Amino acid sequence: MLTEVSKQTLGQKSAFDRIAEFASSDIFERMFREGMDLVEETAAYLDGDGRQEARGLERAAALAYASESMRLTTRLMQSASWLLVHRAVREGEMTPRDAHDPKYRLGARTVCSAEKQPLAELPMRLLDLLERSKRLYERVDRMEVSLFEASETPPENPVNAQLMRLQAALGASN
Repeated sequence: MLTEVSKQTLGQKSAFDRIAEFASSDIFERMFREGMDLVEETAAYLDGDGRQEARGLERAAALAYASESMRLTTRLMQSASWLLVHRAVREGEMTPRDAHDPKYRLGARTVCSAEKQPLAELPMRLLDLLERSKRLYERVDRMEVSLFEASETPPENPVNAQLMRLQAALGASN
């Protein structure tokens, strides 16, 4: 097994390092701002114009509206929770190790990632929010995979193999 120095030499970072780096990045700041803006916009729509638009829908469309608005809010709650955890890391309120805990992972994938095509009779604004929430959720999901599930094993390359042989020959320990 490679030592921490060897991992750094090979340009590898632990999941904790990746989480801390991401949480302090401009990419995170933009994603966070976009996510929170979308949450606010959606809440205002569902409590205002969306409520009025839903009243004018026929039965099948009204049921679809209820179902899709639940999918919308579930996506946004999952995404916002994930983003808030990483903001807590940035603010020093949580450690990257805490954020790595499975209880803070993105959830409800079955509901949030369903490829169900919403009814065309649904209000255009709801359809737009659904699409934007889906894109946000997918971006958060891809980021989570890159932060948490990236392999922490050294890449297979000649330098790595030589370092491992050298460590074995010299009796280096972890």
